[in-house]
Amino acid sequence: MRNGTLALCVAFAAIALTGCKDEASPARQPASKSALTVTAVAPELLSWPQKLAASGNVVAWQEAVISPEINNYRITEVLANVGDVVQRGDVLARIASDAVDSELAESRASVAEAAATLAEARAMNERAAQLREKGFYSAQAGIQTQTAADTALARLNAAKARMASAELRRSKSIVVAPDDGIISARSATVGSLTQSGQELFRLIRRGRLEWRAEVTAAELNRLQPGYPARLETPTGTVVRGGIRTVSPTVDPQTRNGLVYVDLQPDAGTVLSAGMFTRGEFILDQQPALTLPQSAVLLNEGFAYVFRIEPLGDGLAKVSRVKVGTGRRAGDRIEVTGLDANAQVVGNGAGFLADGDTVRVVPAQPEAKAPT
Repeated sequence: MRNGTLALCVAFAAIALTGCKDEASPARQPASKSALTVTAVAPELLSWPQKLAASGNVVAWQEAVISPEINNYRITEVLANVGDVVQRGDVLARIASDAVDSELAESRASVAEAAATLAEARAMNERAAQLREKGFYSAQAGIQTQTAADTALARLNAAKARMASAELRRSKSIVVAPDDGIISARSATVGSLTQSGQELFRLIRRGRLEWRAEVTAAELNRLQPGYPARLETPTGTVVRGGIRTVSPTVDPQTRNGLVYVDLQPDAGTVLSAGMFTRGEFILDQQPALTLPQSAVLLNEGFAYVFRIEPLGDGLAKVSRVKVGTGRRAGDRIEVTGLDANAQVVGNGAGFLADGDTVRVVPAQPEAKAPT
């Protein structure tokens, strides 16, 4: 009896499991994959400027070294410091002039003495001439008085030359700015003795800065004076300039040449001499086949787009096409190796695979930037 009951329970359990399997089978059947909705875009041919990237140092256009012009005199006052904006003729430092003042006073006294001697010699010469006419003086005596007057004149001229030299030395006791500009360095200190060739100050003439960009020998010939340049500072500020001249020589070690770029007058507010910065030169306009950057997929160092092949009823098949990339401007990128009449996926390319079926909808017009 117990064996019969057990067999009956096993039979009912088998029937129940079979029923459950039949009911669950439809739920496990795979559902059909829905097509991803994408927008189609076409390449656009635009006229873009060619750009040449470069890097280099920002330096002073011209830097004047200001040195003392008299030796072994003590500096008594320093009136300028690094960063000061000065005008031509502004006093930068003063040098002790006691000894020079003494020399100047002595030379002025010598001039006065020589002038008095000349006046006396000329008076004697005139009197001798009058007496010679009356027969009281010989011709020899007249020559002597004339020679004395000429000698006195020569001594006066020599005294005046010494006085001018002393006045010039006196003027050199004041160190002045030779031009408008910005003080970039100062080594003058109160109490130190001046020496010939000693550097007291450095002056960036007129505050002008330039960018000395290094480019390869092959790229050097592409650049000409007048081409615009664009620099970006570490803070993101854009500084503009133009090529002044291109170096006629190339460094034999680096195989690079220098391009000298005049920067805009206010470049000194965001750049400093000695900074290393990157920039680019704007060359001639050239046509570029462009796409939105969202249409280009980067994968393993290569660029791809998904070309759309219509199937009908709003559906299309996509095929992955490898392209080359070039210049960028805003949200657009230059592509090569693509038919200008091709239709490609505008966005969502990262979710597609080669051969996928998609639903294509019209692309929304691009919003224009406010003016």
